[in-house]
Amino acid sequence: MTYQEVLDYLYSALPMYQKVGKVAYTKTLDNIIALDEALGYPSKKFKSIHVAGTNGKGSCSHLLAAILQSAGYKVGLYTSPHLKSFTERIRINGQEVEQSFIQNFVTTHFELLSQIKPSFFEMTVAMAYTYFAERVDYAIIEVGLGGRLDSTNIIQPILSLITQISYDHQDILGETLTQIATEKAGIIKTQTPTIVSQRQEEVQKVFIETASALNSPLQFASDNYSAVFLDNSSEILLLRHGQTILHLPECSLRGTYQLHNFAGVFCAVDALRNMGLKISDLAIQQGFSGVSHITGLKGRWQILGTNPLCVADVAHNEGGLREVIRQIQAYAPTQTYIVLGVVRDKDLQKVLALLPQNACYIFCQANIERALDASILKKTAQQYGLEGMVIKDPNAALAKARTLAQANDLIFIGGSTFVVAEIDNL
Repeated sequence: MTYQEVLDYLYSALPMYQKVGKVAYTKTLDNIIALDEALGYPSKKFKSIHVAGTNGKGSCSHLLAAILQSAGYKVGLYTSPHLKSFTERIRINGQEVEQSFIQNFVTTHFELLSQIKPSFFEMTVAMAYTYFAERVDYAIIEVGLGGRLDSTNIIQPILSLITQISYDHQDILGETLTQIATEKAGIIKTQTPTIVSQRQEEVQKVFIETASALNSPLQFASDNYSAVFLDNSSEILLLRHGQTILHLPECSLRGTYQLHNFAGVFCAVDALRNMGLKISDLAIQQGFSGVSHITGLKGRWQILGTNPLCVADVAHNEGGLREVIRQIQAYAPTQTYIVLGVVRDKDLQKVLALLPQNACYIFCQANIERALDASILKKTAQQYGLEGMVIKDPNAALAKARTLAQANDLIFIGGSTFVVAEIDNL
């Protein structure tokens, strides 16, 4: 099989959540356990840090990888979904997995894959674990969906990190924050330290009880750690117990909504230091300042242009979009243009109720099966006082926004990871 034939097989023969949604989600770990066993248990052949949560888990995963790499370790990074290329999902020291490895993996194990019939995600996890086995010092593993039944959850990590909990994927994870948090808490392991970025009153009990039952040392990062941007710049102060302990002259993640993530990451770094990992303050500074080019992170308050300011962000649920709207409002633009597209299974009521009525909307749709038709999105948005036009292609929609916007305006592109992924100059 050629590489393109391999990709065609992965995208067509294996159920892919990004394309078809809930039906691709496997409510059991049986397939990934069977794959791992048949492949010689690669999941047991590297040390790992497991990252779950509704919002921020991708940013935290990339930050931790960048810091550990800056500290001199060989670091694997598994994240999903990809924006431009399948190879983005699996990296070592920022370098994407070779196409030849993917091709050889699928070709060599084609009979096994045909027998087990894993989902797209189950297969990519098995591929990533095989790639990392005996190649890395540590691997940062981002949960795909939930945690308890996520295919990544066969590892025994040295540390678990759980980021903000918000409403998302309720059709799979549960209708309440408590139910969602319970699924995320599924990555907590016996006698393994756990860090939760934020102490959220609605869900803290879930983590406390789960960690206690498993004798897992638990820290809520927000109890002791915080971060602030200096004078709306890219400089950051990291604080412990309210006292500045590290000044970061530059951070390539600009969104103020990242501050909770920064606190969680810094708490995690302290925990890793206590385990004996050698991570200098300089490595932390280099990781924060260079995460975008060290690990290839994209789509987090990513500035695509100035005058007018043009920003893309992959936030796509209630919690994430609420923070993004706050960020937009902090800039106080003369006019805001929002290029918006969503997927069909999105809880539109919660999302649309958050968005500003005084913005000008250009409704679009990503070129995937799950995308909600832009015309339907516009009609639904009008019920919430959101007015605008329909231009289905995301790049054409962005181009239209740029012709309308003045220097002091702001253009935002988002609502779906897949809309951001289609922007040409991302």
